[in-house]
Amino acid sequence: MVSRLEELESLPHRSALLHWAALALSLLSFILLAGWVLGSQGSVPRAWVLLDIGLGVVLAVEFFTRSGFRWDRVTYLRTRVFDFVAIVPALALVNHGPFAIEGVWVWFILVARAARALDRLLGDGFVRRTVLVLVGGLEEEITDRVLERIISRIQADMDRASFSHGVAEAFARNKAAVLQRVRASTPREGLVPGLAHLVGLDAALERTEERAYDAIVEIIDSEEVDRAVRDSVNSTFTRMLAELGEKSWRQHFRVRRRPAK
Repeated sequence: MVSRLEELESLPHRSALLHWAALALSLLSFILLAGWVLGSQGSVPRAWVLLDIGLGVVLAVEFFTRSGFRWDRVTYLRTRVFDFVAIVPALALVNHGPFAIEGVWVWFILVARAARALDRLLGDGFVRRTVLVLVGGLEEEITDRVLERIISRIQADMDRASFSHGVAEAFARNKAAVLQRVRASTPREGLVPGLAHLVGLDAALERTEERAYDAIVEIIDSEEVDRAVRDSVNSTFTRMLAELGEKSWRQHFRVRRRPAK
């Protein structure tokens, strides 16, 4: 979902200046026809007719420079029928003289111009991007909710658990194996080890190792170490919850104008 959204946003877009200019001309074209339809519907001033024709020509050229037309011409032409209807100079037609179902055609063109103005306001790719953002947002929200519940459950269990006690028990069970591994790495050959063995120093050293090992296990099994471990793990989960609060999909949920590429 994110890759499709990034692909859409990476497509070439024309400049924002052209976009807002097209929106202004589309609104002017709509207001011009709406003013006549909602007004007296009498004779049309010549200036209005010329302006309506001029806007039609300009917006026809603007249509073929749009970003969506550059992405996929066939699909864009097929889904923008209202654009071709909106280009028709309705005021020139009514000024030329009455014709069959004139009122229906004029209203049809007026609705098409309203659709064109809305389309220019939203911009190319708005609907597709919005759908992708909403679907991606729903997926992200569901995933975040599940993770929040899992983390909250783990944190609640941690308050009752004793991490260091379990570690201390594991060290106690493996005391003989660990000490044997330590003693195996101690040199047994040579003058100094030989003298130490004669005077019984090696046996004293082994007893010291056992007492040190028991002391380490006792420290690990203490409440202070257990609290430190719990706080360390809790801080990690707290950071994770804070990161879950940052919704990446909201960064895409806005009307954006990208410069031309």
